[in-house]
Amino acid sequence: MKYKLTDESRDTDGVTLYRIEALRAFGNVIVGELGGWVESEANLSHDGNAWVFRDARVYGDAWVSDNAWVSCDARVYGNALVYGNAWVFRDALVSGDAVVSGNARIYDNARIYGKTWVSGNARIYDNAVVSGNSVVSKE
Repeated sequence: MKYKLTDESRDTDGVTLYRIEALRAFGNVIVGELGGWVESEANLSHDGNAWVFRDARVYGDAWVSDNAWVSCDARVYGNALVYGNAWVFRDALVSGDAVVSGNARIYDNARIYGKTWVSGNARIYDNAVVSGNSVVSKE
């Protein structure tokens, strides 16, 4: 196991989230480092370098794995998946059945939801909204 849920909790959208704490060093994370917030261990993989930083929140059936990062005040929830080397940060939101993978970056106030797939080296940022049955990819 690379992290544990602490006793520190907060409420988001009627869901109780728990701050995470690193149990071992990996990637840019050091032992004892406090991370962001998850609803349960079902939201963040214990494998790879995936991590939830700062005040980022991951909940519902959302899953972060591989070497993906969710940081700052970003939120990932619903059935959303963030994996590979993808980053979701600042005030970005990824929800619904959205998938963010590869080296994709979702940041600032971008909103990704629905059955959207963002992959490769795609960058979605500022106040962009991608929804519906969309696919965004850049090699």
